[in-house]
Amino acid sequence: MTPPELLSDFGAVDGAVDLAPASRAGARRFLLWDLPLRVFHWSLVVAVTAAIVTGELGGAWMPWHGRAGLAIVGLLVFRIVWGVVGSATSRFAHFAPSPSSVIAYLRGRWRGVGHNPLGALSVFALLGLLSLQAATGLFGNDDIAFAGPLNHLVGDGAGSRATGWHRLLADGLFVLLALHLLAVAFHVVVKRHRLIRPMITGLQDVEPGTPLPRPARSLLGRFGLLAAVSLAAVAVLALAGAGEAPVATASAAAGAKPAASAPAW
Repeated sequence: MTPPELLSDFGAVDGAVDLAPASRAGARRFLLWDLPLRVFHWSLVVAVTAAIVTGELGGAWMPWHGRAGLAIVGLLVFRIVWGVVGSATSRFAHFAPSPSSVIAYLRGRWRGVGHNPLGALSVFALLGLLSLQAATGLFGNDDIAFAGPLNHLVGDGAGSRATGWHRLLADGLFVLLALHLLAVAFHVVVKRHRLIRPMITGLQDVEPGTPLPRPARSLLGRFGLLAAVSLAAVAVLALAGAGEAPVATASAAAGAKPAASAPAW
């Protein structure tokens, strides 16, 4: 039987996990990141990378840029819902930093599992900036060959301004991503913290006495997973459909589809 300390409140999603000896004497192995969160993390890495590459290439790659953007929207919707009803370590309430926790971390007195206070600030900053980036992309229009799926709800001026903010926020996103990667490299190379493996296997070695989150009800987690996936899918499908109808109407009225009204998917 799997010992209780190995299972998070959503261990059922990961399936049965056999207890293996921890890598350090006296440490216990704890299921830190549940399977839905790990799938979200790596899917977001792929989607953001695709959005950056296709956005830089431009031209014929812009439809793929739009598709990557819609994927990011769906992933963000999932993460927001999962941050409320997911496993204990996935919930925003678990790792939302307080001033006292930040001070304790800076003084080397913080103990816990999951994101440390500075890492938590980085997570919230990335999720917030990605949300703003996605929102501006939804309303953007570069007056050449790209229109976001919600661009028809605003005027050309507002769409152009949204595109301007979209490009400006991209620079901020590059800075945050670079800081995130540098922080991960610092913890892995200098401090010898194993950050990559837990995001792949979900397992983390914890020292005796480390406070662990109290598991929530697994049934709520199952319903939460269904709700998170459903809302994410509805958001993507609704946005994809929102971009098609106005274009079809304009084409029927004018006899041709203007380049600036072409949706990016």
